[in-house]
Parts: sequence; C-alpha cells; structure tokens
Amino acid sequence: MDNTELLTRFNLTRHEATIYLTLLADGDLNGYEVSKITGISRSNAYASLASLVEKGAAFIIEGETTRYTPVPVEEFCGNKIRSLQESKQELIKNIPQRREDAEGYITITGEHRILDKMRNMISESKSRVYLSVSGNILPDLLTEIQVAHQRGIKMVVITDTPFPQEGMTVHVLEKPKKQVRIIVDSTTVLTGDIDEGEFSTCLYSGKKNVVDLLKESLQNEIKVVEMMRGFEAK
Repeated sequence: MDNTELLTRFNLTRHEATIYLTLLADGDLNGYEVSKITGISRSNAYASLASLVEKGAAFIIEGETTRYTPVPVEEFCGNKIRSLQESKQELIKNIPQRREDAEGYITITGEHRILDKMRNMISESKSRVYLSVSGNILPDLLTEIQVAHQRGIKMVVITDTPFPQEGMTVHVLEKPKKQVRIIVDSTTVLTGDIDEGEFSTCLYSGKKNVVDLLKESLQNEIKVVEMMRGFEAK
C-alpha cells in the first residue's frame, strides 16, 4: 500500500493526498506551483489546498501570494487519531446498548477483518485465551497477546514454531499454515482459515456447543504435544 492510499485512510482524497505529499517533499508552495508539479488542474489544486487546511494537514502562509506549508505527518495523523478516539468514547457513551449478543453463527470474510476480530477478542478478554495458529500469523497478533498477558490474562498458545514468551503456556505442534482457532473466556470462538487475502473465511460464535467442540479439539492438540514430549523423553 503506497503513501497516497495510506493517507486516504486519514480522510484525505487522492488529490489531497498527492498534494500533501508534494508539500512534504518540496516545501511551501502556492496553488500555481502545486498545479505545475502535480499535474492537477489549477482549480482542483486550489480547492484541495483549501481542504487540506480545513482538515488540519496544512497551514496558510500569508504574503504577496498565499502559500501553503504542510503539517508534519506525525502531527497530522496524531491529531486525527486523537479526534477519532474522542469520537469513539462519545459514541460508546451515547449509543444504545444491544439487549443481548447475537446468537448463532457469524461469518467473517477477508484477512484484515479476521485479524481485527482476533485482535479485539484478545484485547477484550477477561480471564483466558486459547489460541491455535501457525507461526506466520502470530506476528500480526503479538502486540495484543503481550498486552493481554501483562493484564494477567492466562494465555495458552498452540503453534508450529518456537514462541518464547515468559509466563505464557506455549505448545509447539505441526499445524496447517492457514488455520486459525481462538477461544476467549470459554464464551466466544473464532475458527477458519486465513488464505488468499479477501477469500479468507472464519466462523465466529458464542454458542455453547461450538465453544465446547472447539475447546475439546484444542485440548486434544495439547494432549498430542504432551504425548510427543513423553516419547522424546524416553
């Protein structure tokens, strides 16, 4: 993902992102100069510059001609994130709560949505997490795993590569490279495959029979690891 695409995630249009990157690279510019450098029409360049100021990505320098200077990217992104965090807290406070969680089976598709759900499940855990994933997926969850462990959450990880984390229970077992399975607090589960990006599919559920079934499966994996250790010790 290039810088222009990343900036669109911070509420900039592609034209605005292109101009913002130009300001960062070339310094203070007026509308005519921006148009000449970027190839964006002069009218669109002036409109985008005004919008960048409104969105907090640029400041105006007054003089014989109006020039624009970029807000440092760390400051611009930090301001956006802080504003979103404040909006998030306001929404959490004011939006009506669901009377009860949805029952049944929810299908989650797309690699990034599945990883986001797993991160949220780990972050919202209250007592324990059982996680069975291949080693190539673990780095995407490492921050949430470490933070949960620091909060005192019991973390049990089953994976196919050594994963030295002090105080965590880690079982090493050969696993399908794309498979993911997680149980949180013995109340919710997510299971499926991360494969081919947007073609990835997982099932999320809070149904007791699904939780019990997956729990039994993970317990069997742990028993296999313990048996293998026993054979190796002989």
